[in-house]
Amino acid sequence: MNGYTWDSSVVFSSLPQLMSGLAVTLQLTGICAVIGLVGGFLVCLMAMSRILPLRWIAVIFIELFRCTPALVQIIWIFYCVPFFFGIFMDPFTMAVLALGMNITAFNAEAYRAAIQAIPSSHYDACTALGLSSLKRTIYVILPQAVLLAIPVLLTNTIGLLQQTALVAIVAISDLMYQGKSLATQTYRPIEIYSTVAFIYFILSLPLSQVVGFCEKRLRARLA
Repeated sequence: MNGYTWDSSVVFSSLPQLMSGLAVTLQLTGICAVIGLVGGFLVCLMAMSRILPLRWIAVIFIELFRCTPALVQIIWIFYCVPFFFGIFMDPFTMAVLALGMNITAFNAEAYRAAIQAIPSSHYDACTALGLSSLKRTIYVILPQAVLLAIPVLLTNTIGLLQQTALVAIVAISDLMYQGKSLATQTYRPIEIYSTVAFIYFILSLPLSQVVGFCEKRLRARLA
């Protein structure tokens, strides 16, 4: 390291500011995760609808947000939505809009795969019982789809947590933005960015372990 000396005091003195950024990151992740869970299922139902306009709207939405980088989506919504549509919102709301739609598209595909994995005999049973489409969706399809999609949904949430770092580019004071500011102020980027990376790792590791546990339980249940 050419004589470089690690300065732990910089890390400890920076923790309050990093924790402030972490609170914003967790808030952003939590809100967008809820949007993705609910919105993803609704978009999935639209994509599988027999109504052609609804299906095409959902398919275009899914492919648009799955096939473009999240960073481009954030920048486009932040700068272009006010210009083209005259809609002005605070930066945090813009970030929620961008990341929320992004994870909604990915979760919609997760739900679609889960719904397609539900045995056709379950649909036949719903028809035999005389259940309406709404009741079939709420009481039969939704519980099974969520169960089957849990590993992918959790994996998408991990990706969402990591993608929140992208909002630093539009000056939202999340964990990454605070780390970048501290690295500039202290001239100790190695300590600061290493700490930021460690915090993201500590947050993501438990979720990844839960994903592995859910996959094992799901395989055992299906077996």
